[in-house]
Amino acid sequence: MWRATVLTIFPEMFPGPLGASLAGKASANGLWSLAAVDIRDFAGDKHRTVDDTPAGGGPGMIMKADVLGRAIDAAAADDRPRLLMSPRGQPLTQARIRELVQGPGIVAVCGRFEGVDERVIGARGLIEVSIGDYVLAGGELAAMVMIDACVRLIPGVMGKETSGADESFSANLVEYPQFTRPQVWEGRAIPEVLISGDHRKVAEWRRAEAERLTRERRPDLWAAYRADQDSGKQESGKKGPPKA
Repeated sequence: MWRATVLTIFPEMFPGPLGASLAGKASANGLWSLAAVDIRDFAGDKHRTVDDTPAGGGPGMIMKADVLGRAIDAAAADDRPRLLMSPRGQPLTQARIRELVQGPGIVAVCGRFEGVDERVIGARGLIEVSIGDYVLAGGELAAMVMIDACVRLIPGVMGKETSGADESFSANLVEYPQFTRPQVWEGRAIPEVLISGDHRKVAEWRRAEAERLTRERRPDLWAAYRADQDSGKQESGKKGPPKA
């Protein structure tokens, strides 16, 4: 079973949306599990203090290394990756999500206030992960996003095992446009090729549309896609013609 453990000072936020829809059904069916650990339980005073003023001065408060370190030691005594949700972390990508799903699960540490004492990041091997170039009030929502992205790729969660194969980012392309009945809505018709019954033409149309949208909207992905295509051509060329 794939296991997610979340360290937070707001355990009541979980499971939240992770308890509904595909993720919730998958959890009920035993395909994955979620545990929310209250960091305040590991504080050493009656006030359950988890933060203190920043060394060197400055605004806000910093999460204490000793308290967070004890929480991590108690909740994550295994080989799952320890991920700190942080706006300065490495961007979370679909490729990284696929890697995380291949393992036994994750431990997500949710920061609050102005940040986390740097010493606990190094001492406990926390890997900083970002879901985007913006700042949230805390890491809880980011952890939910990451876990949801992982859970839907666990075998058996989605209706068809191939349903995620052509999604956005699966090959450095965003997803092609989708349509369903009615065939005409407010004067707008489904493209004829999609109702032609010609599977080859449908596949070609979808690939062309995915390329068009990626080129127009995500030049960064388009550059990576083109680089992959060029690399594939070079590798093919190295093989040379078949021997007689």
